[in-house]
Amino acid sequence: MHFSEIFVRRPVATTLLTVGVAFAGVLALFHLSVAPLPQVDFPTLMIQASMSGASPDVMAATVAAPLERHLGFIADVTEMTSRSSLGQTQITLQFALDRDIDGAARDVEAAINAARADLPANLRSNPTYRKYNPSDAPILLVVLTSGTRTSGQLYDTAATVLQQKLSQIEGVGNVDVGGSSLPAVRVELNPDALSQYGIGLEDVRAALAAANANSPKGAVEVGDRQFQVYTNDQATHAKDYRDLVVAYRHNRATLLSDIAEVNDSVQSLRYAGSINGNPP
Repeated sequence: MHFSEIFVRRPVATTLLTVGVAFAGVLALFHLSVAPLPQVDFPTLMIQASMSGASPDVMAATVAAPLERHLGFIADVTEMTSRSSLGQTQITLQFALDRDIDGAARDVEAAINAARADLPANLRSNPTYRKYNPSDAPILLVVLTSGTRTSGQLYDTAATVLQQKLSQIEGVGNVDVGGSSLPAVRVELNPDALSQYGIGLEDVRAALAAANANSPKGAVEVGDRQFQVYTNDQATHAKDYRDLVVAYRHNRATLLSDIAEVNDSVQSLRYAGSINGNPP
């Protein structure tokens, strides 16, 4: 018996089977997704570096350029683009489709470490990198408002508490924080007062640096026992800086409040964007 004989002997069943297959095909046709381009995930990594207060030209010349030189030696890089703004640099690397993204990430980390010697000394932390899909967009936006807290305090809460918790949720790839800057103390010097007391900018800088040094405090010995002294005397608020002694002039101590206006503020007054939680 041939395979086709079964359908010849049962014409009704054959007709019903044919109609069923055709009907299923028609239903499936209307559920097919149509896209002008195929869904292709390009292996892409984004490198970020921040240096507070630096202009876009400085970021491009002193941060982006050294990183680009070292990243350019990585194999299978098909496209490299960079964007420098106030205190921020972003470099996007796109690799060939057959390049393993994990292997590329290791090469990028090695290139960043090699470029560290060419980067500015005042770059607070090493550049960071993460996997990046240019076609992805945020799927959830969370806005924080408060009638009692400042924008800097809200940003600090979002960056240190909320961002960490959201990042721990399964399936979350990246959490960006923006809209303000971290809290900071701003010291606006009075040039006339500096001239009157004969105090230079370096004197003020040294006094501020000394106020933020968490140095060893020593120990107290009582008989055969020794007690370590532990305390953190770093200044974190404007009121802690106002009575800081900058120098001694005219047989009296010159306080920071005598030569400057000290206020609680944020790191950058002109920042209201969102670049991965790293304000310029």
